[in-house]
Amino acid sequence: MAAAPLTTSASPTGLLVVQPLRRKYCAGCRRGPLSMLVLEEAAPRCLDCADLGHLVFVPRGDTALTRRSREESRLSAVVVRFNRRKGRYERQGVLVEEAALARAEERCLADDEARRRRRTRDARRRAAQDARFTEAFAAEILRLLPGCPEDRARGIAAHASLRGSGRVGRSAAGRALSEGAVVCAVVASVRHLDTPYDRLLMSGVPRHEARRRIAADVEARMRAWRGEGTDAAVA
Repeated sequence: MAAAPLTTSASPTGLLVVQPLRRKYCAGCRRGPLSMLVLEEAAPRCLDCADLGHLVFVPRGDTALTRRSREESRLSAVVVRFNRRKGRYERQGVLVEEAALARAEERCLADDEARRRRRTRDARRRAAQDARFTEAFAAEILRLLPGCPEDRARGIAAHASLRGSGRVGRSAAGRALSEGAVVCAVVASVRHLDTPYDRLLMSGVPRHEARRRIAADVEARMRAWRGEGTDAAVA
């Protein structure tokens, strides 16, 4: 498909520069082939002949840098290339003054630093929120199961409430510190740490059968932590 004719060096957004698909030579100085050109009265002109040779190319991709480069530059041009498959010209970047590009890069770097500081502040805020929530979760464990050792309660709370883990502490019920969610977290800890559950799984015992086999051990531990029994074996 032939490229649609461009008959002016100006576009609705300013000066227009073309990256040609075919070999083109400047109608003024005869240099070429040209990587970029301006059409003046349908004749190709190199950037030097079009008084744009002092500009530098900023490829598309970084929207903020492109926008700020054009804001900082007294003279700029949009660079386009014809897409045969789509049958239209597409923007490839802009030409701006070199000093303008440097100022734009400084502004973007300042933004990057500001974003880094904001990410640090946000991370600290989330860490503080997580610490408070873990403390509240551990306190609820000890309220429901006063026989549970404090360090064990803190360990269970930290494990269950880890951000992004998908564990019960991060569920809606867990965040609300519902009794069911808190007890579920404790039961899971007892199952894995205080019974042969993991060994049964590794030996090929189906999960439901493994849970059935260790159910009495789990219940005994939970009863002891609730203060419903004094069996030293599970205290």
